[in-house]
Amino acid sequence: MENIEVPEYFICPISLQIMKDPVTAVSGITYDRESIENWLFKSHNTICPVTKQGLSRQADLTPNHTLRRLIQAWCSLNAAQGVELIPSSDPPRIKIPIAKLIRDLYLPNLRIETLRELEALALESERSRVYLVEAGLANALVSFIISRYKTGETNGLEEALRLLYTVLAPLSQSTGPVTETGEIVDSLMWVFGCDNKVVRSHAAFALKVVVHKANPGMLERLKPEFFRRISHYLREAAGNSSKLETNSLLHVLLEGCPSGRNRAAMVESGTVFDLIEVELRGPEKKTTELVLGILYHLCSSADGRAQLLSHAAGVAVVTRRILKVSPTADDRAVLIIGLVSKYSGTSGVLQEMLRVGTVAKLCTVMQANCASHLKEKAREILRAHSDVWKDSPCIEVATLTRCTR
Repeated sequence: MENIEVPEYFICPISLQIMKDPVTAVSGITYDRESIENWLFKSHNTICPVTKQGLSRQADLTPNHTLRRLIQAWCSLNAAQGVELIPSSDPPRIKIPIAKLIRDLYLPNLRIETLRELEALALESERSRVYLVEAGLANALVSFIISRYKTGETNGLEEALRLLYTVLAPLSQSTGPVTETGEIVDSLMWVFGCDNKVVRSHAAFALKVVVHKANPGMLERLKPEFFRRISHYLREAAGNSSKLETNSLLHVLLEGCPSGRNRAAMVESGTVFDLIEVELRGPEKKTTELVLGILYHLCSSADGRAQLLSHAAGVAVVTRRILKVSPTADDRAVLIIGLVSKYSGTSGVLQEMLRVGTVAKLCTVMQANCASHLKEKAREILRAHSDVWKDSPCIEVATLTRCTR
């Protein structure tokens, strides 16, 4: 094989291997299907790797049957030299009529078997999952879950939620809207009443997708009770929930933050306290970014800031994440400190910022390799209260003076 010269146009530009299933993108470049689908779907890229031209995923990939036949003939001709044969193209299993399988979801004697068959199809490949979603499986599963909620039955619920997670998790950045109805929100909140941790995690993920794809009107209609229950589940988890469940619930809260009505409901539900407790239980990059993002929105109100300050670790936990997690976390943490110092900067609060190291951390931001806007925000906070902080033994006057110039 080493001594055989492979025609250049048989080689995939991504894998640099002989193509087994060549497909041509709208950019005119041909790739091996598996390589380009991984590039588009798993890595969430939207450009042609060679030309940098924009691609819109599955619809842009056209099978190159002529090239495939040429590759097959060449491989057969050189098989004696160790070249692997390219198998003939078989009809994919995904061609099984999806409509029939979806109808079978509602037949009690076929329900579990149908869900398992659909899951097997979904696990075959990224292409299969895309096809299933485009064929309406996600909305069919949403309808099925709602039907379980209405009847109070749990048979098939675990399998349906697991399948919904299987088809949507890898494609959550690119799928179209899931059915927008308050019933699916109520149904998923009902699922949280069960003791199965896996089911709860998948329900939390489904809730995240539904809320993310919802129009602003649906988000505005979310009731205060919804946020009370989300806060309750965060509080109830107390370190026992999975990262998937916690982060999904945090995503739900963040999606609701643009609405002042929702922010007020969260603060009233004690969400600020719960977020601080989540962060104290065991910080993780994505969790921290989500927590700080929600806290920033909630601290835009006096009640939200008061709740943060009433927690013994409120200012401290925000301060300690600065320069420890990511640039996104830095931005959100410094903005929170800015809101607190500007609108709730009482003598006691300013002294607490000295005690927990907030002032020292802001001085460090000024000297670190940070974005210019972040340094400017830190300088603004330091300048605003330098007269109070300059006489404290907790901070060097020379350092404070240098950072506020």
